[in-house]
Amino acid sequence: MPALRPISIRRRLRRTAHTVESLTDLLSLLNRERESLRLANAADGDLEQNRVAIGRAQWDLSHALIERYLPKPAAAQDAA
Repeated sequence: MPALRPISIRRRLRRTAHTVESLTDLLSLLNRERESLRLANAADGDLEQNRVAIGRAQWDLSHALIERYLPKPAAAQDAA
């Protein structure tokens, strides 16, 4: 199995362009959708797609939070 390459946080966030708040809303929506799928005895494929979407949204949210709250390097703060 080939080694995974790290993905730049900025590159990933630029591609998704979601805020912490919008990702929180998206996760809430995806979780409600999952509950509905389970109540409806949805097919395994539908549940898996939902699970993957939840995982991606959680990943994006964690990186958006890191980007928001990680202290900036001193050089970047001086330029700001």
